[in-house]
Amino acid sequence: MSTPAARPPAPDRRTLIADTAIDLVAAGGLRGLTHRAVDGAARLPAGSTSYYFRTRTALIGACYGRLAELDLEDLDGDTPPGPLDRENAARALGALLHRWLTEGRARQLARFELSLEAARNPELEPELHRAGLFARARAAAVLTALGAARPQEAAELLVAWTDGLLYDRLAGSLARSRPAPDPAELAATVRRMLDTVLAP
Repeated sequence: MSTPAARPPAPDRRTLIADTAIDLVAAGGLRGLTHRAVDGAARLPAGSTSYYFRTRTALIGACYGRLAELDLEDLDGDTPPGPLDRENAARALGALLHRWLTEGRARQLARFELSLEAARNPELEPELHRAGLFARARAAAVLTALGAARPQEAAELLVAWTDGLLYDRLAGSLARSRPAPDPAELAATVRRMLDTVLAP
Protein backbone atom coordinates (compact mmCIF):
# COMPACT_ATOMS: atom_id res chain seq x y z
CA MET A 1 0.00 0.00 0.00
CA SER A 2 1.53 3.28 -1.09
CA THR A 3 1.75 6.20 1.28
CA PRO A 4 0.38 9.55 0.11
CA ALA A 5 2.93 12.11 -0.98
CA ALA A 6 3.71 14.69 1.65
CA ARG A 7 2.14 18.08 0.99
CA PRO A 8 4.43 21.10 0.89
CA PRO A 9 4.11 23.19 4.03
CA ALA A 10 1.43 25.88 3.81
CA PRO A 11 2.84 29.41 3.74
CA ASP A 12 2.35 31.51 6.86
CA ARG A 13 -0.37 34.11 6.56
CA ARG A 14 1.94 37.08 6.06
CA THR A 15 3.65 35.30 3.18
CA LEU A 16 0.34 34.16 1.71
CA ILE A 17 -1.01 37.70 1.87
CA ALA A 18 2.11 39.19 0.27
CA ASP A 19 2.16 36.57 -2.51
CA THR A 20 -1.53 37.14 -3.20
CA ALA A 21 -1.08 40.92 -3.25
CA ILE A 22 1.78 40.57 -5.75
CA ASP A 23 -0.41 38.40 -7.99
CA LEU A 24 -3.23 40.96 -7.83
CA VAL A 25 -0.91 43.82 -8.75
CA ALA A 26 0.51 41.83 -11.66
CA ALA A 27 -2.96 41.00 -12.96
CA GLY A 28 -4.76 44.30 -12.49
CA GLY A 29 -2.34 47.00 -11.39
CA LEU A 30 -2.46 48.85 -8.11
CA ARG A 31 -6.10 49.84 -8.55
CA GLY A 32 -7.07 46.26 -7.78
CA LEU A 33 -4.99 46.06 -4.61
CA THR A 34 -7.30 46.35 -1.60
CA HIS A 35 -7.40 44.53 1.70
CA ARG A 36 -10.74 43.02 0.77
CA ALA A 37 -9.47 41.85 -2.63
CA VAL A 38 -6.49 40.11 -1.00
CA ASP A 39 -8.75 38.41 1.53
CA GLY A 40 -10.97 37.12 -1.27
CA ALA A 41 -8.18 35.98 -3.57
CA ALA A 42 -6.32 34.26 -0.71
CA ARG A 43 -9.56 32.70 0.60
CA LEU A 44 -8.98 34.20 4.02
CA PRO A 45 -11.64 35.40 6.46
CA ALA A 46 -12.68 39.00 5.96
CA GLY A 47 -10.37 41.36 7.82
CA SER A 48 -7.34 39.05 7.76
CA THR A 49 -5.20 41.25 5.54
CA SER A 50 -5.95 44.40 7.52
CA TYR A 51 -5.11 42.53 10.74
CA TYR A 52 -1.56 41.85 9.53
CA PHE A 53 -1.08 44.99 7.43
CA ARG A 54 -3.17 47.83 8.78
CA THR A 55 -2.65 50.25 5.91
CA ARG A 56 -2.28 49.97 2.15
CA THR A 57 1.24 51.38 2.52
CA ALA A 58 2.13 48.55 4.91
CA LEU A 59 0.68 46.01 2.47
CA ILE A 60 2.73 47.41 -0.42
CA GLY A 61 5.81 47.39 1.82
CA ALA A 62 5.20 43.69 2.47
CA CYS A 63 5.16 43.15 -1.29
CA TYR A 64 8.58 44.78 -1.62
CA GLY A 65 9.99 42.59 1.12
CA ARG A 66 8.54 39.43 -0.40
CA LEU A 67 9.81 40.32 -3.89
CA ALA A 68 13.33 40.78 -2.50
CA GLU A 69 13.06 37.44 -0.69
CA LEU A 70 11.95 35.64 -3.86
CA ASP A 71 14.71 37.29 -5.89
CA LEU A 72 17.25 36.05 -3.34
CA GLU A 73 15.91 32.51 -3.69
CA ASP A 74 16.26 32.77 -7.47
CA LEU A 75 19.79 34.16 -7.26
CA ASP A 76 20.90 31.43 -4.87
CA GLY A 77 19.30 28.80 -7.09
CA ASP A 78 21.17 30.02 -10.15
CA THR A 79 24.66 30.07 -8.65
CA PRO A 80 26.85 28.63 -11.40
CA PRO A 81 28.74 25.41 -10.62
CA GLY A 82 32.51 25.43 -10.70
CA PRO A 83 34.79 28.48 -10.79
CA LEU A 84 33.12 31.83 -11.31
CA ASP A 85 34.19 33.26 -14.65
CA ARG A 86 32.47 35.44 -17.23
CA GLU A 87 31.03 32.54 -19.18
CA ASN A 88 29.52 30.87 -16.14
CA ALA A 89 28.23 34.19 -14.82
CA ALA A 90 26.69 35.06 -18.20
CA ARG A 91 24.96 31.70 -18.46
CA ALA A 92 23.63 31.93 -14.90
CA LEU A 93 22.30 35.48 -15.28
CA GLY A 94 20.93 34.66 -18.73
CA ALA A 95 19.04 31.70 -17.22
CA LEU A 96 17.74 33.91 -14.44
CA LEU A 97 16.51 36.53 -16.90
CA HIS A 98 14.83 33.79 -18.94
CA ARG A 99 13.00 32.59 -15.82
CA TRP A 100 11.89 36.13 -14.95
CA LEU A 101 10.63 36.68 -18.51
CA THR A 102 8.66 33.42 -18.57
CA GLU A 103 7.48 31.69 -15.40
CA GLY A 104 8.36 34.74 -13.28
CA ARG A 105 6.77 37.26 -15.64
CA ALA A 106 3.92 38.22 -13.30
CA ARG A 107 6.28 38.91 -10.43
CA GLN A 108 8.43 41.24 -12.52
CA LEU A 109 5.38 43.14 -13.81
CA ALA A 110 4.27 43.62 -10.21
CA ARG A 111 7.74 44.86 -9.27
CA PHE A 112 7.62 47.56 -11.93
CA GLU A 113 4.11 48.62 -10.86
CA LEU A 114 5.16 48.81 -7.22
CA SER A 115 8.35 50.71 -8.03
CA LEU A 116 6.34 53.41 -9.78
CA GLU A 117 4.09 53.69 -6.73
CA ALA A 118 7.12 54.20 -4.49
CA ALA A 119 8.29 57.03 -6.74
CA ARG A 120 5.02 58.82 -5.96
CA ASN A 121 4.75 57.95 -2.27
CA PRO A 122 7.66 58.97 0.00
CA GLU A 123 6.44 56.57 2.72
CA LEU A 124 7.24 53.64 0.46
CA GLU A 125 10.69 54.82 -0.60
CA PRO A 126 12.62 53.18 2.28
CA GLU A 127 11.34 49.70 1.41
CA LEU A 128 12.18 50.14 -2.26
CA HIS A 129 15.59 51.55 -1.31
CA ARG A 130 16.38 48.49 0.81
CA ALA A 131 15.46 46.16 -2.05
CA GLY A 132 17.61 48.17 -4.46
CA LEU A 133 20.61 48.08 -2.14
CA PHE A 134 20.26 44.32 -1.85
CA ALA A 135 20.29 43.82 -5.62
CA ARG A 136 23.33 46.05 -6.06
CA ALA A 137 25.23 44.41 -3.22
CA ARG A 138 24.75 40.97 -4.79
CA ALA A 139 25.81 42.27 -8.20
CA ALA A 140 28.88 43.99 -6.71
CA ALA A 141 29.94 40.75 -4.98
CA VAL A 142 29.81 38.84 -8.27
CA LEU A 143 31.63 41.60 -10.14
CA THR A 144 34.32 41.75 -7.45
CA ALA A 145 34.88 38.03 -7.89
CA LEU A 146 35.17 38.61 -11.65
CA GLY A 147 37.88 41.23 -11.12
CA ALA A 148 35.97 44.51 -11.47
CA ALA A 149 38.17 47.50 -10.65
CA ARG A 150 35.17 49.52 -9.41
CA PRO A 151 32.55 46.91 -8.46
CA GLN A 152 29.99 49.32 -6.98
CA GLU A 153 29.98 51.46 -10.10
CA ALA A 154 29.85 48.36 -12.30
CA ALA A 155 26.96 46.97 -10.23
CA GLU A 156 24.94 50.16 -10.74
CA LEU A 157 25.29 49.76 -14.50
CA LEU A 158 24.58 46.04 -14.54
CA VAL A 159 21.41 46.37 -12.43
CA ALA A 160 20.19 49.30 -14.53
CA TRP A 161 20.78 47.40 -17.79
CA THR A 162 19.13 44.29 -16.41
CA ASP A 163 16.07 46.25 -15.28
CA GLY A 164 15.95 47.98 -18.66
CA LEU A 165 16.09 44.67 -20.51
CA LEU A 166 13.31 43.20 -18.36
CA TYR A 167 11.10 46.26 -18.80
CA ASP A 168 11.67 46.36 -22.55
CA ARG A 169 10.80 42.67 -22.97
CA LEU A 170 7.81 42.74 -20.61
CA ALA A 171 6.21 46.15 -21.12
CA GLY A 172 8.08 47.98 -23.88
CA SER A 173 6.46 49.06 -27.13
CA LEU A 174 7.67 45.90 -28.93
CA ALA A 175 7.05 43.48 -26.07
CA ARG A 176 4.06 41.77 -27.69
CA SER A 177 5.70 41.37 -31.09
CA ARG A 178 9.05 40.01 -29.93
CA PRO A 179 9.76 36.28 -30.22
CA ALA A 180 9.81 34.19 -27.08
CA PRO A 181 12.86 34.76 -24.86
CA ASP A 182 15.79 32.55 -25.78
CA PRO A 183 18.27 31.51 -23.04
CA ALA A 184 21.25 31.49 -25.41
CA GLU A 185 20.44 34.97 -26.70
CA LEU A 186 20.01 36.28 -23.16
CA ALA A 187 23.33 34.73 -22.07
CA ALA A 188 25.05 36.41 -25.05
CA THR A 189 23.47 39.75 -24.09
CA VAL A 190 24.64 39.35 -20.51
CA ARG A 191 28.13 38.51 -21.71
CA ARG A 192 28.23 41.81 -23.61
CA MET A 193 27.06 43.62 -20.47
CA LEU A 194 29.75 41.94 -18.38
CA ASP A 195 32.47 42.68 -20.94
CA THR A 196 31.47 46.33 -20.82
CA VAL A 197 31.28 46.80 -17.04
CA LEU A 198 34.49 44.80 -16.51
CA ALA A 199 36.48 46.67 -19.14
CA PRO A 200 39.61 48.35 -17.72
